[in-house]
Amino acid sequence: MKKRILSLIFLLLLLPMIIIITMSMGPAKNINEVHIRSSEKPVILLTIDSLMSESIQKAMDAGNAPALSFLINNGQYIPDVISSYPTMSVAIDSTILTGTYADQHKIPGLIWFNQNEGRVISYGSGMREIWNNGVKNVARDSVVRLNSSHLNPKVKTIYEVLAQAQISSASINGLIYRGETAHQLIVPRILSFMGLFPEEIEVDGPTILSLGALSQYNPMNDSHKYIWSRMGVNDDFTVGELKYLIEQQKLPPFTLAYFPDLDAKVHRNGPLEFKQIEEIDQSIQKLLNVFDSWEEAIDEVTWIVMGDSAQSQVDSDKDKGLIDLNEILKDYSFWSRENNESQLAVAINERMAYINLIDENIDKHAIVEKLKEDKRIGLIAWTDTGINYVTSPDKSAVLSFSKVGQYKDIYHQTWNLEGDMSLLDLKVSEHGLIQYNTYPDALARLNGALNSHEGPFLLVDAKPSYEFINEHSHDHAGGGAHGSLHKVDSTVPLIIAGTNTKPKYNRLVDLKQWIVHVVQQTAQQ
Repeated sequence: MKKRILSLIFLLLLLPMIIIITMSMGPAKNINEVHIRSSEKPVILLTIDSLMSESIQKAMDAGNAPALSFLINNGQYIPDVISSYPTMSVAIDSTILTGTYADQHKIPGLIWFNQNEGRVISYGSGMREIWNNGVKNVARDSVVRLNSSHLNPKVKTIYEVLAQAQISSASINGLIYRGETAHQLIVPRILSFMGLFPEEIEVDGPTILSLGALSQYNPMNDSHKYIWSRMGVNDDFTVGELKYLIEQQKLPPFTLAYFPDLDAKVHRNGPLEFKQIEEIDQSIQKLLNVFDSWEEAIDEVTWIVMGDSAQSQVDSDKDKGLIDLNEILKDYSFWSRENNESQLAVAINERMAYINLIDENIDKHAIVEKLKEDKRIGLIAWTDTGINYVTSPDKSAVLSFSKVGQYKDIYHQTWNLEGDMSLLDLKVSEHGLIQYNTYPDALARLNGALNSHEGPFLLVDAKPSYEFINEHSHDHAGGGAHGSLHKVDSTVPLIIAGTNTKPKYNRLVDLKQWIVHVVQQTAQQ
């Protein structure tokens, strides 16, 4: 009797798990139904979230990164490529794939206020923030609207440019996937049952679009797409899909594969985290091992391995490390789904934040003065009638700047500058050449964020060791965070093996033009 009771209890406990697993499943697509135009030498871009040069070096010194070591020793290694701004994945990926900053691609960050819709847009962050913005809204914004309507249709992604040249491409777990091939996402029943999505979703992407449980090609990849594995948005799923394309000889001339797992580990453990680097290296080994030798791998494929942003340490003392914008601006009312008649909408992007003025009668300068009382804030910026302004709690002065002027930077961008240039740690030579220091490519990146979306707003940027929070945001005290303009968040490694060429400048915004050129050179028309 006791055995029967225990067996019954076990079955009752097992049943919900079986139901969840069953409802997490969706059929794999048939790769043989996809027509791929071949290439003499395909390009694979591995984008590794929060990959940093220091972590790579530490793992290599310990002898625990043979694949990365091989690619570096047999290719080119640029340890300090400049990311976009804010240094948040969705904005960065938009820059990589469109070759523009946020003033053109129009994705302001992971979280931003949409003035036309009167709501905060979130592409996924902490649970309280997701709940505050609406779970269904976050799900549909991140999977569908990000690509279909939020990403500026006037700029072209790499996938769209290649499609217009009749060149095939693939995206594996990429956040930005917009292309010119129609795809049907198969929604797992558990997600449609929860009302997050309809049963089927039509989107436009590259020739091959792999997106976790929503779009899968490798029939052996089911074990990596359960609901507790982020529905397939994980490194193992990415590796499984990419290996399958190589093995089935369906690798298109260009493939972007996104590796998300490192980001969470660095957020938790801080920027010195390197154990996950060893796992990433093992993933790259699996890809290289598909070939007869690693030498053959770089002979037959051009490999690009890169980070998207760095992370910097946040003070473990929450009272010290966390800048509470609700508290600083407590004299104002804040947007929530229940309070649409508010004065301000705060969009936290970890170490930077947008403060949108919903009530346009609010004195912007009064808010600036309030923010200047907190010395943990590094920069306060806004734009007015086409001119950008920057100030800081450390200075009473203001720097104004705008595009096209008498000063030129090393990227051949020209600027009009007036005021205290030390606010952005700019140095200008007697010949009018701008030198960047603490804030790499500061003028173009900051201009991008300040002109990224409609409505009056301020932008705040934290000094190292600090992070912004509000009532609903998740914090990373004692761990790592990014988002800021500061160089500690803004430089990433770039490894290139299989070609002697490289981007014109050491900036992620210059990758698109270079990648398209490399792919077009080797693609068989």
